[in-house]
Amino acid sequence: MKSIGILVITLFISLSVFAKEDESKTFLVIFKSQELKSLNTSLRAIERQFSSEFKTRSYAGNSELTLIIDIPKCDFDACFLGQFLVSLDQGSEVRLQDIAFRVIDMTKQKKTLESHLSEYEASQQKKKTDRRISQVL
Repeated sequence: MKSIGILVITLFISLSVFAKEDESKTFLVIFKSQELKSLNTSLRAIERQFSSEFKTRSYAGNSELTLIIDIPKCDFDACFLGQFLVSLDQGSEVRLQDIAFRVIDMTKQKKTLESHLSEYEASQQKKKTDRRISQVL
């Protein structure tokens, strides 16, 4: 009986190791200030609509207006986020992709960058080993 209990506990522990949790995703949304002015809306108004559900940060300075949206445990992509409806001051609704200059999936870009860096480091390591071998010969 003890061996069956140990087997069951071991099985549950091993399954929990292989369980994949959905990770949070971070999106960067870039706006053109002239376009927001023409629609009579602001970055703060758009941020308020997303901040009730997601963690958001906005940046407005000398560069373009940006909104960073952190979405926990999702399988969203930039196209899906672009389909969200944003309410304008006149009471009309517009899709986010229609008023945003760019919608970028920062999590996907980070993974791509990490894979490129690892490939680059592997090629640099190979060059070093090739040089050492050629110096020995």
